[in-house]
Amino acid sequence: MTPTLAGVGRIGPNAITRVAEVLPSFVGQREARALFEQAGLGAYLTAPPEHMVDETEVTRLHRALRAHLGTAVAGAVARGAGRKTADYLLAHRIPKPVQGLLKRLPAPLAARVLLAAIRRHAWTFSGSGTFTAQAGLPVVLTIRGNPLCKGVLASAPACEFYAATFERLFQVLVHPQARVRETACEAMGASQCRFEVTW
Repeated sequence: MTPTLAGVGRIGPNAITRVAEVLPSFVGQREARALFEQAGLGAYLTAPPEHMVDETEVTRLHRALRAHLGTAVAGAVARGAGRKTADYLLAHRIPKPVQGLLKRLPAPLAARVLLAAIRRHAWTFSGSGTFTAQAGLPVVLTIRGNPLCKGVLASAPACEFYAATFERLFQVLVHPQARVRETACEAMGASQCRFEVTW
């Protein structure tokens, strides 16, 4: 069950703070501020959120990226933010001894251990959505009711933020050649967003 506050899905602040970090390198400080303000999140540029945020804020920001920057640039920003999110998790949330153990395990076993950890913490990134993970090759990750896809219509997968986060974690902890591909996306009309991890 996804934890909520007052019935609203909550998401960790990385989905906002890491976008704020990478966006200026694509559009400059002034346009980055304007985009955050258009999403109603300008205050976060001077006082970044430190706790879980309302998922609708994350939805608004990522939707604004696509609306104002176009699919290609928005996707690049989201990928950069996803990689930074993974790096933050590696630096602050996944204990170094655990990381060392995972790196020494055979990739299939390391993937199973990592998946168990991702499942336990899925509520921090899937909000009101439902996350599942299945070991194997490929590893299959799904999010049903994905907050990043709410109100988004796309002709290509739109979840670069999640894909990049997953890919970086798997590359560092499971196999350096790990790749993540989104094979179905709710923004394209699918019933859930589906990510396949291979190496």
